[in-house]
Amino acid sequence: MSAHRRKTTTRRRPPSRRRRLVRTLLVATCALAVMAGGGAWYLYRDLAAGIGSSKALEGAEKSKFGDTNILLIGLDSRRDQNGEKLPEEVLDQLHAGSSDIGGYNANTLILLRVPGDGGRAKAFSVPRDDFVDIPGHGKDKIKKAYGLAKARKEEQLAAAGVKDSRQLEREGREAGRAAQIATVRAFLGVPVDHFAELNLAGFYHLADALGGVPVCLNKAVKDRYSGADFPAGPQTLDGRQSLAFVRQRHGLDGGDLDRTKRQQAFLAGATKKLNSAGTFTDPVKLVKLIDAAKQDVVTDRGWDLLAFVKQAKSLSGGRVQFTTLPVERFGRNLGEDINVVDDMKIKRLIAEQIGPKASASPGAPSAPASGPGAPGSAPGAREASPPPASSPSPGDGGGIPCVD
Repeated sequence: MSAHRRKTTTRRRPPSRRRRLVRTLLVATCALAVMAGGGAWYLYRDLAAGIGSSKALEGAEKSKFGDTNILLIGLDSRRDQNGEKLPEEVLDQLHAGSSDIGGYNANTLILLRVPGDGGRAKAFSVPRDDFVDIPGHGKDKIKKAYGLAKARKEEQLAAAGVKDSRQLEREGREAGRAAQIATVRAFLGVPVDHFAELNLAGFYHLADALGGVPVCLNKAVKDRYSGADFPAGPQTLDGRQSLAFVRQRHGLDGGDLDRTKRQQAFLAGATKKLNSAGTFTDPVKLVKLIDAAKQDVVTDRGWDLLAFVKQAKSLSGGRVQFTTLPVERFGRNLGEDINVVDDMKIKRLIAEQIGPKASASPGAPSAPASGPGAPGSAPGAREASPPPASSPSPGDGGGIPCVD
């Protein structure tokens, strides 16, 4: 009796529902990761291609040890990047008056120090009326460095036969940026690694792109000049209100110096909103922010903005220490109010705050410290009210400083 071998086949068991679900999720996750990476790269390329770039920092000395100094320049200009007047409806919304007002004064100057070791960032506000040396011009208000250099460059180009208005504006602004940066660098005694320039409408568009910026006021204010009309306490400001908030100086005890604290508070609120609102992870919000940047922002060429955007997430949540540089007293120069400052005291303060490893001056020191009888310190000039260095009061604005 012969034995018949039975041929057997091994059949693979169908995957369980759970295993199919896990595999599907893995595939979907990989696909989303690729799409997200491609989307981020597209957004970055779009930003890099669309945002204004400048050569004003080419060849400049850089900070060491991975530290980064960023100069934020806010222009009191009612014109766009091509020198064209802002539309009247925009000016009305901004409560900013005629497009011929303001010129190209750098009314906001903030040096943001980001340590390479991940430590706490520090921001130093330079009051706009500080009376300092402007390279190639002499002593004047620090805010004027931009406009003076721009006008001088445009005059030179016009004398050489250049008539194209856009070329005059473009090259004039490049000269203005270089002069403003050089003036701040010499005054503070530290390198400037990057800069970002924002025009007057930029505050409006930035706040709008963020869906409002949280601020906190110690007391209610109302000012017909800037349009500021706010109650006391924490609140979120839209674009028009944000511009009024950072521009107000009438009705404030410290005048321009209190306005400087407003600018610090706006920056603190904006960085907090950037992180808390999920702007970095929400494509719609990110695109809106990028579109706003294209309209109003100019940065130095070669700045890796994508890397900084990731770094900027760590600047929110109260991790930035704000300081307003000290003013010795108020004075007069050629009929204008000025802040008399002690140049060497400023340099020492900056060196102490950011550490000796970055305190080397990138150029020749500024003029000797101002004092009684110095140019611009009129006899009987009243004493300045601020302490040697001031910061916004902590308040209880939910992680942002409360200011007057």
